[in-house]
Amino acid sequence: MFRKSLLFILGFIFSTGLAMAQVDVNKADQAALDGVRGIGPSMSKRILEERQKGGAFKDWGDLEKRVKGIKDKSATKLSGYGLTVNGQSRPGAEAAPTTSSKPGKGPAREAKPMAAEPGGNGK
Repeated sequence: MFRKSLLFILGFIFSTGLAMAQVDVNKADQAALDGVRGIGPSMSKRILEERQKGGAFKDWGDLEKRVKGIKDKSATKLSGYGLTVNGQSRPGAEAAPTTSSKPGKGPAREAKPMAAEPGGNGK
C-alpha cells in the first residue's frame, strides 16, 4: 500500500513538472510544440514552416506577425502554458492554472457554509 501511494505521489509530481515545462519556439521540434496546450498539429506545422522560411523569431511581436493564428490574446495564453520566444515569456502573461475549469465559466468560487435554518435543531 505504501509503495503504491509513493508511486502515485512521484507520478503526480513528475507529470506536473512536465506540464509546466518551458518550450522555446525557436528550438522546439513538432512534438514539443504539440505538447504545449493550445498548439495543435496544424499550428505547430505553421510555426516550423515560418521558422524555416524566415529564420528564428526575434520576439513575441515577430511571432505574432509571421504565424497565422497567433495574435495578442492567443499569444498571452500560449505563453501562460509554457511557450517562450528566445527563452522569454510574453510580457503580461501569467502562468496558467494547473487545475482545469469549464471554459467560459470564469474563476471557480469557494463554497460558503450554509447557515442553520431558523427554528431548526442545528443538525
